[in-house]
Amino acid sequence: MGLAEGPVLVRVPATSANLGPGFDALGLALALHDEIEVRVAGSGLSLEVSGESADDVVGAGERHLIVRAMRVAFDALDVAQPAGLALRCVNRIPHGRGLGSSAAAIVAGLLAARALAGASVAPGDVLPLASELEGHPDNVAPCLLGGLTIAWTAESKDEGLAEGATLPPVPCARAVRLEPLPEVRPVVFVAPESVSTKVARGLLPAAVPHGDAARNAGRAALLVAALTSSPGALLDATEDWLHQDYRAPAMPQSHELVIRLRAAGVPAVISGAGPSVLAFLAGNSGRDDASRLDSIAGETGIDWRISPLAVERRGASVVPRVSSAR
Repeated sequence: MGLAEGPVLVRVPATSANLGPGFDALGLALALHDEIEVRVAGSGLSLEVSGESADDVVGAGERHLIVRAMRVAFDALDVAQPAGLALRCVNRIPHGRGLGSSAAAIVAGLLAARALAGASVAPGDVLPLASELEGHPDNVAPCLLGGLTIAWTAESKDEGLAEGATLPPVPCARAVRLEPLPEVRPVVFVAPESVSTKVARGLLPAAVPHGDAARNAGRAALLVAALTSSPGALLDATEDWLHQDYRAPAMPQSHELVIRLRAAGVPAVISGAGPSVLAFLAGNSGRDDASRLDSIAGETGIDWRISPLAVERRGASVVPRVSSAR
């Protein structure tokens, strides 16, 4: 299998995971996109980055997450690493804010490499490796599939083994996609400062009370219904007992904003591992809602970047290569 010279154009959306009670399972794709153009070069690595956190990543070289994902994909496809790569990245997804920037980079790298190699870019063929690189599937699933996704990890079986031979089961990410109601409108409150996902996850306890787990299971099921058929239940459906309160010390203003929004009747959650906040609006009040949200956010005393965003319903996309394989 040879590589095309390219260029390959990849567009990947931001995502919000957890959505409150759907810890490590539910995710929503948002209409805010990074765009990546990749081509095979004669030698070396050329990396051009503009937009969000450009100064922080432009000098990353081989450590850049898109490049690392591409290298892994070429190896997984048993394709020789190209002599050179040239990448041009336009970043719009904030980094370290709980909006799936790392998942987007991983998905972009895997899709670009597979497109250059002429391999399938179907979401189901990309999801397992994307989840393995990210460490969990709740962001990479909506990034690939769009819409609302429920993701989980199952044990895969190697059907090519000789009779009687056994290998340990291999975890394999899977997901189903659902269509959120058009009237449900996400609003993102992007925090001015980042919080490390590792730090946020490190605050979680090793165990939680059985009652809290049971309540969360019910709310997660209700949330799927609320987003797809019963938006009137969104406030109750977004209640969480598994992670948000435990993570509050790392993001006190985010925690305060969620409390204030919910007290005003607005369904709100920490987006992913935070510190950004995701709220849901339903109906057609428009300007009145925007003014109310601005006022509530202002009460926290910090400068939130408030962005009403549509649901990205298509997911990641790849523009086919324009030159033939060599």
